[in-house]
Amino acid sequence: MPTPEPITVLVVDDHPIMRQGICDLLNRSERFSVVGEAADGEEALRMAAELTPQVVIMDVIMPRTDGIEACRELMAILPDIRVMMLTAAVQEDAVIDAIAAGASGFVEKYAPPEEFITAVSDVAAGRLRVPDEAVKRVFAMLRGERPLETVKPLERLTAIERETLTYFASGTPYGEIARQRGISVVTVRNTLYRIQDKLGIETKPELVIWAVRNGLVDDVVVGIDEQ
Repeated sequence: MPTPEPITVLVVDDHPIMRQGICDLLNRSERFSVVGEAADGEEALRMAAELTPQVVIMDVIMPRTDGIEACRELMAILPDIRVMMLTAAVQEDAVIDAIAAGASGFVEKYAPPEEFITAVSDVAAGRLRVPDEAVKRVFAMLRGERPLETVKPLERLTAIERETLTYFASGTPYGEIARQRGISVVTVRNTLYRIQDKLGIETKPELVIWAVRNGLVDDVVVGIDEQ
């Protein structure tokens, strides 16, 4: 039988040492060929469009465009690409955000080499790769088994904060919220963090649920699917 062509991979991480370690690990395996490296989401979008890799391994937290926003934009222009998010610790709000953005899975940065290779192979084959514990936490949260923090009433939010939260919970991307309000994406994120602080809410999915329960939007699924 002929040897199968290696899976082409783009590695995206803002830490050069981490990026180099991942590239070295993948290149030692005959199953993969690293075709490029990027240090942030904007660079990843340019390189992915140029190189069209089969898999993009991308850090969640990066400067300029973060991994989840970059994943969303990447899937819009290259819908057949597979994106695996790279994270130091898997959290349920990041899982929901990333899968809704089009990611095919998660792997922890410090996973054993064999586990890392298997995760990339699974994602390349079209399988969803999410740690079991993260799946359990997400389902527990969506079923209401994990109670929300006691929150303050809607009147605690300013008109601008209510508008921003309504956009967010309705599934509007950060970039579009920024355009509608004439502000930067950073300001949108800071506004949402301030809202969470005011309401005593820890995660973005819980914030969407709070918005639904308080009449800002009609359907929790919309907010989670789009963000």
